[in-house]
Amino acid sequence: EKFVRVYEAGGTPNPCIDCNKYMKFNHLLNWAQAHGMEYVVTGHYARVEQDPDTGRWLLKKGLDEGKDQSYVLYNLTQQQLAHVRLPLGALHKTEVRAIAEQHHFINARKHDSQDICFVPDGDYVGFMERYTGKYYPDGDFLDVNGNVVGRHHGAVRYTCGQRKGLGLALGAPVYVCGKDMQANTVTVGPESELFDRIVYAEDVNWIAIPELKEPLRVTARTRYHQTEQAATVYPAGEGKFRLEFDQPQRAPTPGQAVVLYQGDVVLGGGTIVAVE
Repeated sequence: EKFVRVYEAGGTPNPCIDCNKYMKFNHLLNWAQAHGMEYVVTGHYARVEQDPDTGRWLLKKGLDEGKDQSYVLYNLTQQQLAHVRLPLGALHKTEVRAIAEQHHFINARKHDSQDICFVPDGDYVGFMERYTGKYYPDGDFLDVNGNVVGRHHGAVRYTCGQRKGLGLALGAPVYVCGKDMQANTVTVGPESELFDRIVYAEDVNWIAIPELKEPLRVTARTRYHQTEQAATVYPAGEGKFRLEFDQPQRAPTPGQAVVLYQGDVVLGGGTIVAVE
């Protein structure tokens, strides 16, 4: 339901983060504890350690930088982190595959999954239409001056920063720069129009600190496997923060997570609600 709602509002959802928050580390952990079990163990590439000075549980990046999954775990609470074990976090994927081979696991050479589990064919708009019974109609492509430059096949089909699959021949490459879901229009323009420096986030979860009381220097990701970028985070009210990057970032998108780091430690994160 949330996946559909965020797309219909013009954002780009991240259902894997919600699954971790509500299913794996809420319902699953509650079930385990109700049945007398102390821990939930998963195969995420991240590490959980306790800070000896503060007693807080810390979420750290996996040692295999190419497989690190700390970004999708930023919603974990102190109580959850205390009862979670992530044994793969200190290993590289090649080591894990070798161990699996030694034990004759049938999935030792299985390809990494990239798809959303409830949209296995990758056609998320087809899924949305089946789920809601709606049809998402065609509309106008606009340039940055508001001129009609073509027709699109439903605004929900396009994401900020997208270049491929637009079906436009305008003499120069164009990218999706914005969407008006009410008017069902998609604005396209040069790549230079995609860059924003300030990100606002809500539904914030802090891990390494109990709350943000003053500006902090951090590095941040607005996408799963993006290289972290230097920024300063500012308090913006309860459950919110404002993040100012040192350099403009390409296509930070409402609905996606922004996760903050200090070194290999996850400070916290939230859901992007606006950019400027």
